[in-house]
Amino acid sequence: MLTGVGPGAAGSACGAGAGSKPLTVDGHMPLWRRKSFWLALSVWLLLLFLGLFPLRLAVPPRPLPGRSQGWPRWLDAAFLRSFFQSEALPEDGPQLRQAPRGSSCTWGACFDTSKCKGNLLKIFVHSSAGPTAEAHRRILDSLEGSRYYALSPAEACLHLFLPSQDHRGACGPLPPYWNGGRNHLVLSLYPAPCTRLGQAMVAEASPSSDIFRPGFDVALPYLPEAHPLRGGVPGQLRQHSPQPGATLLAVAEEKGGWRTHASACPWDRHCEQDPGPQQIHPGETLPNATFCLIPGHRSAASCFLQALQVLTALREMLPSRILSLRQQTQFLWTAYFSSVEKVVHTTLEIIQDRIWGASGHPSLMWNSPPGALLALPTFSTSLKDFPFYHLQQGSSPESSFSALIWVGVSGEPLLKLIQVVAASRHCAQILILWSSEEPPPDRWPETTVPLAVIEGHRKASDRFFPYDNISTNAILSLDVHSTLSTSEVDFAFAVWQSFPERMVGFLTWNHFWNEAQGVWGYSTELANEFSMALTTAAFYHRYYHTLFTHSLTKALRTLVDDTPACVDVLMNFLVATVTRLPPIKVPYGRQRQDAAPLVAEGPGPRPEPQPLAQDCINHVAARFGHMPLVSSRVRMDPVLFKDPVSVQRKKYRSLEKP
Repeated sequence: MLTGVGPGAAGSACGAGAGSKPLTVDGHMPLWRRKSFWLALSVWLLLLFLGLFPLRLAVPPRPLPGRSQGWPRWLDAAFLRSFFQSEALPEDGPQLRQAPRGSSCTWGACFDTSKCKGNLLKIFVHSSAGPTAEAHRRILDSLEGSRYYALSPAEACLHLFLPSQDHRGACGPLPPYWNGGRNHLVLSLYPAPCTRLGQAMVAEASPSSDIFRPGFDVALPYLPEAHPLRGGVPGQLRQHSPQPGATLLAVAEEKGGWRTHASACPWDRHCEQDPGPQQIHPGETLPNATFCLIPGHRSAASCFLQALQVLTALREMLPSRILSLRQQTQFLWTAYFSSVEKVVHTTLEIIQDRIWGASGHPSLMWNSPPGALLALPTFSTSLKDFPFYHLQQGSSPESSFSALIWVGVSGEPLLKLIQVVAASRHCAQILILWSSEEPPPDRWPETTVPLAVIEGHRKASDRFFPYDNISTNAILSLDVHSTLSTSEVDFAFAVWQSFPERMVGFLTWNHFWNEAQGVWGYSTELANEFSMALTTAAFYHRYYHTLFTHSLTKALRTLVDDTPACVDVLMNFLVATVTRLPPIKVPYGRQRQDAAPLVAEGPGPRPEPQPLAQDCINHVAARFGHMPLVSSRVRMDPVLFKDPVSVQRKKYRSLEKP
């Protein structure tokens, strides 16, 4: 046994035989010799480990010839960012053992991207001859109606095969159009014996490292049978900051269980002698520790971790860094692992990125909210075009907006609304979405901004189609009966520029849980709390038109076409799912609130929603798998709003007119 000395020792080291004599350090050995001895021993253990157990490490981009590259500093931000980019490993890097079947498969050799029309991934699911297993049914439910789903093999560039076994344990028959497995994905949420099939990609839970093909196969997490199909629950982390005296590290053991190391240097920096590893915790459940490490080769890797004095490095980590890491785990769980649907869609999005190549999701999209599933590169290849990344990019939203006015019935209110909106110094264009059975007028009022007419199809979902005519990122969505002043428009747009990822609206609704009936409901009455902004008068980012059209299922879009009152509910669900924040309410004239319409079908007082419209919130919540709406009691008002000062000092004077 080797007994460590000094504050840098990491408990008892591994590798000595049971009969070894204790090695003690007394006053006869000089200090520099003691340090040299331990340094040499650590290096020897490291080299021994690397020689016997080659590791596949994430390698940063290869340095330029003739330039040296030193060791990275602990938590070197620039070095860590280099891992974000998907760079090819050098030719002389250590490789995992090849799969015994289909071992020659790589992305270029076994997948024909030319079959993907427009480089979009469409997947056709082979139907099963026998009864559908529960795990297979959950996969099918997560795909049907999604943007990946293809109705026929001719539309698809990827064919999904769900492996099965008969009652004797023999693998089921291969599907038609098999073609040796080329352009096929074999998917299993649980480890299965019938997944290694020729040239097919394999996505399965906990794959063995000796047959896994990096860059071709996809490794899935092992999901419990009761894992939610959609939505899922947020992460269960209750304590975001490390508690003093909490267990610092738990290392997975080779034969199961966990070996924990108590924090010898608590977060208040009052260090004590390291008590060494504590008792092994049996079972698969993660112990309550700040860090849990799961080495590839468990027992040997434990020695490796101790040789690198990983405990000392972890103790040096600041609480603020621990907090950010814990927050990141909650984001990753919510974005990619909290439901079966998210796990399956993440698998397909990984394959989609391989098809796109350099045009796929950059690392920032994968590793920051809202995540790659809700940030579609088909919208733009520039991060600045999205509403989520201005802070990271150091950019600001643009200073102009497009007004999109939905017209079901023509009349005088439309002409007045056009003049009010065109008078805004921020208005770049006015688009009239004509959805009336009557033809549009031949002449329109003269405005200082361009005005164009878009022919609609008299469907509620038309309002959120990503029209090419829209030239700005900011959209002011209006109904022909909306009554706003230019000052209200200008102030609302100024608020939106500070919160470009959120909806900024004038009229609001609020959702609630009906305990007696066990259902969701919503109220249209003016109240001190709200969770939805009506899109008949609201600012939002045009990216939400892309998400509405290409991310929501066809069933949800059909729902709002059949029940137009549901359109505001669905749009607010979508934005709240992306932002996990409520909309923002801005001032609106009282005399106009009393006359605001419920839906974009005509003027008049706002009645309570009809039963079908009221029930749409439950249909939408069931399809989303959770309730994403967030309530708020905050309204944004201009500075000096209603203050007893001269009106000449106020920027938005008309907001206070009776």
